[in-house]
Amino acid sequence: MSDFDNFDPACRDGLTMLARDMAEHGAERDAPIRTVFGLLGDRWSMLILLLLAIAPFRHAELRRLLDRLSAEGKISQRVLTLKLRQLERNGLVARSVSADVPPRVGYALTPLGDGLVGEARRLLAWVQTSGTAIEQARAAFDSAD
Repeated sequence: MSDFDNFDPACRDGLTMLARDMAEHGAERDAPIRTVFGLLGDRWSMLILLLLAIAPFRHAELRRLLDRLSAEGKISQRVLTLKLRQLERNGLVARSVSADVPPRVGYALTPLGDGLVGEARRLLAWVQTSGTAIEQARAAFDSAD
């Protein structure tokens, strides 16, 4: 008896495959699949990655660019540092420190980060293409209330 025996036989195989995929690719809290999708959906990480896809930037430059481009308002130095550390921990961003006095800290996209940005741009293109349909669905939903 499987966990899905009480469900319609037409969807039982799909449910079993989904459960197997989740078990294989990470259902744990810190699994890469959960972490990366969390980063893509958070307030700042995607914009940081898109900026670093243009060029490497220093911390202060990133902060100014985020403040200018984001609809979220200003990012604090602490939050930017935490986001950059998360991106670095996941192999998406590389941090470099110069030998200058004072040292200059810079951030650049890694090849792994570049690959993620490429895939994210495909998702962004889908959202842009589907924008009208999404707005129509929202309007229909809202008017039903």
